[in-house]
Amino acid sequence: MAEQNTLRGILYMVLATLVFSAQDGLSKHLAEAANPMFVIMVRYWAFMVFVIVISARSPGGLRAAIHTKQPFLQAARGVLLVLEILVTVWAFTLLGLAATHAIFACYPLLVVAFSGPVLGEKVGWRRWSAVGVGFLGILVILRPGLTVLDPNALVALGAAGMFAAYGLMTRLASRQDPATTSFFWIGIAGGITACIIGPFYWTGFSASDWVLMGILCITGAGGHYLLIKALESAEAATVQPFAYLQLVFASSIGIFFFGEHVDGWTVLGAAVIVGAGLYTFWRESVRKRRS
Repeated sequence: MAEQNTLRGILYMVLATLVFSAQDGLSKHLAEAANPMFVIMVRYWAFMVFVIVISARSPGGLRAAIHTKQPFLQAARGVLLVLEILVTVWAFTLLGLAATHAIFACYPLLVVAFSGPVLGEKVGWRRWSAVGVGFLGILVILRPGLTVLDPNALVALGAAGMFAAYGLMTRLASRQDPATTSFFWIGIAGGITACIIGPFYWTGFSASDWVLMGILCITGAGGHYLLIKALESAEAATVQPFAYLQLVFASSIGIFFFGEHVDGWTVLGAAVIVGAGLYTFWRESVRKRRS
């Protein structure tokens, strides 16, 4: 039965990355047709409904989900996630899906690098070595000094840094609040932020784009549902490495639907980053088993 649960968890994670990749493609198209902030605001309308429904069905209901010992930290997480999504979607329009995801794949390494000074966690020399290798992968993609550095690549790198900061804040919040509370706060605090900023960028869509916006909202909720099911079915250390498949799926969408071109250096750099990230996941699971 345990093996079946693990396989089911992996399947859920693979499906979640496929759905999130489709969401990225839709976000890129709609952000180019309108404004990224407007797209994100409409996305969060659906996401807030999804969060409320999931929280209401969790043990203790909405009252338990709302209660937090660290409201400022939880609210800051929600705000930061909205801004990170905005920067990421902006990077999609500037750099494309494939290149953005190749750079964005470094965020787990950034979490490892800053987990020591920020969270006080012990990071051994092996994981530090993996972080260094991953940094070399970023340099392979950016190639500073060998070519003219594309400033758009820095937007994607900034998005990765923001998501790494969100990850660190989430781990810090988990020390006092359950996952259901953290999930509720990113939906509500983030949704309120999007609704405050979004109306200033109201542009509207064509009828066909509103249909795509509806599909985007459905995929957003569906992707999070599949992610939740994946983490319910198997340990995070088992299924998390499969999240890197989003790089493959999103790049394929960028190439086949948006005519993007991926050069050999980007592929090589992404492979180095993913390899380093997978190694850190493996070392983390070894460390947890020993402790």
